[in-house]
Amino acid sequence: MRQLSGLDASFLYLETANAPMHISSLAIYDQSTAPGGKVRFKEIIENTTNRIKRLPILSRHLLTVPLGLDHPYWVSDGSFDPEFHIRHIALPAPGDWRQLCIQVARLHARPLDRSRPLWEMYVIEGLDKVSGYPPGCFAIFTKMHHAAVDGASGMEITAALHDLSPDAHQNAEPYEIESNRTPGPLELVLRSQLNNIRQPFRMISVARNTVPGFARAYARLRKGELHRIPDVPRTRFNAAVSAHRVFDAARFQLSDIKAIKNAVPGATVNDVAITLCGGGLRRYLEAKGELPEASMVAMAPINVRDPSEKGTAGNVVSAMAVLLRSDIKDPAERLAAVHQHAMEAKELANAIGAKSMTDYTQFIPSTLTAQAARLASRWNLLNQIKPMYNCVITNVPGPQVPLYNTGAKMLSNLGTGPVLDSVGLFHVISSYCGEFTISITSCRDLMPDPEFYRQCLQDSFDALLAATVGSAATGRKAARGKSPAKKATAKKARAKKAKTAPRAKARIVAAAAKKTARPARPAAKPKAASRKRKTG
Repeated sequence: MRQLSGLDASFLYLETANAPMHISSLAIYDQSTAPGGKVRFKEIIENTTNRIKRLPILSRHLLTVPLGLDHPYWVSDGSFDPEFHIRHIALPAPGDWRQLCIQVARLHARPLDRSRPLWEMYVIEGLDKVSGYPPGCFAIFTKMHHAAVDGASGMEITAALHDLSPDAHQNAEPYEIESNRTPGPLELVLRSQLNNIRQPFRMISVARNTVPGFARAYARLRKGELHRIPDVPRTRFNAAVSAHRVFDAARFQLSDIKAIKNAVPGATVNDVAITLCGGGLRRYLEAKGELPEASMVAMAPINVRDPSEKGTAGNVVSAMAVLLRSDIKDPAERLAAVHQHAMEAKELANAIGAKSMTDYTQFIPSTLTAQAARLASRWNLLNQIKPMYNCVITNVPGPQVPLYNTGAKMLSNLGTGPVLDSVGLFHVISSYCGEFTISITSCRDLMPDPEFYRQCLQDSFDALLAATVGSAATGRKAARGKSPAKKATAKKARAKKAKTAPRAKARIVAAAAKKTARPARPAAKPKAASRKRKTG
């Protein structure tokens, strides 16, 4: 039996009917690599249940304290029903990408049953017309409550459920379920009273370790050595969310992302991801006549898990605010500005102590927080105050070696995240085996056309690649699949256009060398969308 931390429990308290607080992964597999070239549903059930011993969180359920006097506990009574958690569905013909996205959005919108272990797995067949994947593929969509896992621990669970070879699952041992003694209501009340007695002493200990960091950060802010984001503009995503979701994803080559980051000294893959999202949002809102003059802001979770905490479930994360620099039109200048601000945001987080706010979450009052979340949702309170962020961007790097589930090779690994009132857009950045993806989750009322936003992300990537790496890269991409004559013509065009690449790179380096980003340019007069687009 293990008690939830304050941060873990907060995701339970913040959950409402319109904002279920679970995170999900979508993996697409090629079953031709499995022994016999076919994977059966019962084999997936058996393979998953055989991993329960390594993943006890899959067999634990919540035990709440009477009257909400303390945070709940994870307990296991020794029972486990795999067929309740692992389910089998199929897409109707033709089974294309759009159908898959709609199905994923519907599954993600449903809350988890709190009387059971807080996870579900859906095996989705019928992916016969999904572009970029061979016919006969299947997908596995896995939902886990955010109270149980964060991005880092979720990736550890993914690794535990997979193998490094197609036949390794055949040697798995039969599963074992742990069993705990379940305390009665009176014992839980006594435990809560003891915790309340210890709480002031814990608060003193945390304050002693964190207050000096806050004081130093405040002094540096007063001196102008550190900078905070003054105001966050309100966008369509800073509104109340409905119970309906949309999902889509854009896929890129990781080698192209790394080539882009190398164009700016010191830039990271995460800087490129933020720049792409900033460019995509700029294009999306500009097409709707809603582009704000000031830069939009994203919340970026920070993994603060110690090496000693590796392999443990739960949440060990903090967060920082980053500018998307959506106010800058030029993609190369936007990347340089994002990199500059990201360094300042990291410096501010380090000055305060990335784990400081996580330490304070253990003092969250359980009953008060749950009631406050319900009232805020009912009265739409979060949308009456200034927004803190416009969206969330979380980066969860994956392995660069092939993984196999029941012998089937994973081809792509995507993700979804929770959206809630005033933060109605969630980006999951992931990488796997040379592929780099940006998955988007939003409310259907706030983003009725996710396929258009995916195209905006693709256009943002194309513009950034051309502005940084140069036209040589875009020429190589365009030449794929052409006849020899057309390839020769394209080669001459690339040689002529590549002369401009050094000048482009020199412009980027000069922009990155500035101590502060270039001041925001006034936004151009928004243009209305040229045509009505199909809603999701």
